[in-house]
Amino acid sequence: MNQRIARLLATMAASVVTLLALGAAPLARADDLPTFKLEMNNGKLNPARIEVPAGKRIKIEVHNTGTNAVEFESLQLRKEKVLAPGAQSFVVIAPLQPGEYKFFDDFHQQAQGVIVAK
Repeated sequence: MNQRIARLLATMAASVVTLLALGAAPLARADDLPTFKLEMNNGKLNPARIEVPAGKRIKIEVHNTGTNAVEFESLQLRKEKVLAPGAQSFVVIAPLQPGEYKFFDDFHQQAQGVIVAK
């Protein structure tokens, strides 16, 4: 019975190592994604137009340089990210078909932008 338990534990350990290796692989590749920067500042977007490659996952680094909270939101892409003043974060977007995808600052409705996949 002890040998069965030892084999079971060894199999479980091997499975855990495999799962950890598989889970770490996408994290390592996240740094390799094409990355685009977006500055949000009290109702202003810079740039308001972001051109990205179609068919590839991308990362958009969002930095709130304003004095008020902002929210990067895209209904088409089903993404939203709230940032306090001075905060920065990112969103990863799945490969896009060629076209235009609107985004905006939900806290400053006049701030409208577009991601253009080519």
